[in-house]
Amino acid sequence: RHNRDEGRPAVSAQKDLTVSAMQTSTSEWVDTHCHVTYEDIPGGAEAALIAAREAGVKRMITIGTDLKTSKAAIELASANKDVWATVGLHPHDAKNGLDGLHELITHDRVVAIGECGLDYYYDHSDRAVQRDIFAAQIALAHQHKLSLVIHTRDAWDETFEILNSCGVPERTIFHCFTGSPVEAKKCLDIGAYLSFSGIVTFKKAQEIRDAAKVCSADKMLVETDSPFLAPVPHRGKSNQPAFLVEVGACLAEVRNVSVEEIARQTTQNATIAFPGIAA
Repeated sequence: RHNRDEGRPAVSAQKDLTVSAMQTSTSEWVDTHCHVTYEDIPGGAEAALIAAREAGVKRMITIGTDLKTSKAAIELASANKDVWATVGLHPHDAKNGLDGLHELITHDRVVAIGECGLDYYYDHSDRAVQRDIFAAQIALAHQHKLSLVIHTRDAWDETFEILNSCGVPERTIFHCFTGSPVEAKKCLDIGAYLSFSGIVTFKKAQEIRDAAKVCSADKMLVETDSPFLAPVPHRGKSNQPAFLVEVGACLAEVRNVSVEEIARQTTQNATIAFPGIAA
C-alpha cells in the first residue's frame, strides 16, 4: 500500500528538538493511534506490544485504514485485552469503497470509525470520492454512536465544511494534528480532540508546538502513528508504541508541566474520547 505519511510534513530530519524523556517511564500512557499490524512494526506486533507495556503504554488503539487492516486490527484487539481497534477507510483508499466494512463495526473491540478524511497532498483517490467516503463514515459514526478519527492533510477548509454539513460526532479526534494555532482553535471550537504525534518533536514543527501550547488540557491526546513518524531521538527508525513517552515529554516541555501530568491528563482524555477503552 502507499506510504501514507511519506514526506509528512516537509521538515528537516536534522537539528530536531531534543526532549528529555526517560527511556523507561513510571507513568501510564494510552497510544490513541498506532498501526501495530503493519509489517514494518519493529519485531512484529507481539514484540511491539511487549515493548510498549514495558515503557508504560498500557492501552493502545490500532487503526483500520481499509478492509484488510480493519480486520487485522480487530483480530489483534481480540487477542489482547489492552488493545482496541477502529474500522475505517483512509482517504488514499477511498476509491475502493466501503464494501465489507459495515459488518465489522459492531464488533465489541471496535471503539471508533476511521481513520478517514481528506488527503489533498497525495490525491491517491479522486477528491470528490474522498469527500463522499468521508461523509459516509461520519454518518456511520453517528449511526453507531462511535468516535470519529480524522486524517486531514492540505484540506482543512473542506474538512470543516463536510463536518459542518454532516454534523460533528460527539467524540471527534483530529489524528496526527499538524495544524497551526488557527486550525487548533477551529477544531476546539467544534469540540474536537487534538492528537499529537512524534512530529511535535521535530525541529521545524514550531507551529505544531504553538498549537500544543494553546490546546485545552482536556482536549489533548498523544499517539505514535507507528510505524510512521518516529519522534526524536528515534528519527530514521521505524516507530513503535513504546516511543510514545517521547511525544509526551515534548508536550510537557512545551506546556511547562511535568511528564507525569501529561500522562495523567491524556490518559483521562483518551478514556472520554474513546469510552470503549475505559477500565
